[in-house]
Amino acid sequence: MGKWRIAIVAMLVLFVLGAAAPPQAQAGQSYEVWLVDQSNTDGLSYGGTVNVYSGAEVTRRLSAARPVHVIDLSGAASSLCLASTGSVPVRPHMLVFNKADTHAALAFVASGHVVVFNAATRQPLACFLTEAGAGGARQAHALWPTEDDEYLIISNQNGKKLERIGTDYASGTFVQQPAATIDLAGCTTPNGMPCQAPRLRPDNAPICPFIASDNGPVFVSLRGGGMLVVDWRTTPMSIVGEYDASRIPANGCGFIEAKGKVFGNGGGGTHDNLDQFSVFRLPRSGYSPANPPNTPAVQSLFDDDSPDRDAHGVLASDEERYVWAGDRAANVAEVFDGATGARVGTVDLVSRFSADPTVDLFAVSPDRDWAFASTRGPIPLSGDPHSSHGTDPGMLIVKLTGNGREGVVKGLIPISNVDAGGLQRADAHGIRVRRTG
Repeated sequence: MGKWRIAIVAMLVLFVLGAAAPPQAQAGQSYEVWLVDQSNTDGLSYGGTVNVYSGAEVTRRLSAARPVHVIDLSGAASSLCLASTGSVPVRPHMLVFNKADTHAALAFVASGHVVVFNAATRQPLACFLTEAGAGGARQAHALWPTEDDEYLIISNQNGKKLERIGTDYASGTFVQQPAATIDLAGCTTPNGMPCQAPRLRPDNAPICPFIASDNGPVFVSLRGGGMLVVDWRTTPMSIVGEYDASRIPANGCGFIEAKGKVFGNGGGGTHDNLDQFSVFRLPRSGYSPANPPNTPAVQSLFDDDSPDRDAHGVLASDEERYVWAGDRAANVAEVFDGATGARVGTVDLVSRFSADPTVDLFAVSPDRDWAFASTRGPIPLSGDPHSSHGTDPGMLIVKLTGNGREGVVKGLIPISNVDAGGLQRADAHGIRVRRTG
């Protein structure tokens, strides 16, 4: 009986310890990786695909892993958009999941559409067309969900508008809210300055929106440099922070949170800075329309405008110890200390799997052991003429080491879309991890 009692006590101790362990110390959480191919469906001038991979298969089979599902965007999504908006969606670009990971939203950069999907069934539920803006243009470049899952914030890039969609995922109700829209080209800041003006903010095409975990304001990067911080709760949405181009670099499309700060970047573009790699950070709170411009202060962490540099995707490692800022021109990631902001190393993303991966955007597994990155194709369908030409379109697989300070490339899953003329049209861009268990 004594031995049995000891065994039972030991089992209870193990059970309690297991129950008390933090989630990242338990068995790995199941997840999927969604990868967007921007190229048109074969024979069409629209479409594209979303390739859905099992996280367990990707990290086990590495380069040999294949999608568990492929969403052909020329099918149900295009039919829904045609019925809802009178036009089909073109060039799928950026992808997000809501905070509960029950739904996905996809922005189409060429046509200006936004499509909401049921993530489990992969079926499209709603399709919207962004508003016509500057010169009649519209582009849904990127989008971001609020932390309470009540809204999607949309960057209408060439329309130069910030837009809002109301989201009730439980009831499946999604409503475009034009009354909330800000005209970023024609508005005035709380300090009485024009939102867009030479040398101040010369080109207010919104690139990427980002909301931190405190559900505070949305940070909006701008194509010509500078930034606006916006209260998304008001109707219309309202500016609570204004930064000029001397403080915030142009073409930023990487925001990430670490240790209570918001890290951002600036990269190459279609302006005078075809080569640029800048990283900065800001507090996630302290914004008010009563503040003077450029308040709270920006902390510049790294700046390099030498040839063949182009900052783009970002990631945060386990417990936000480190922040990676990817360079799709140099095929590296610069690594920063999450607490101090100091640059602490460089990870080489060139490997035997690809000599020129042209890493675009990152996603990270729930346990923060693995990073996945979209790699561009030889015929880039967005981001040209700067450093978006790649040789191996697909998904790079990186094992994070040293608590995320370092990483080792373990594989590259190819995607392919060869046209009738033998040209490889595949061009990976949007990428996200969805928790499934």
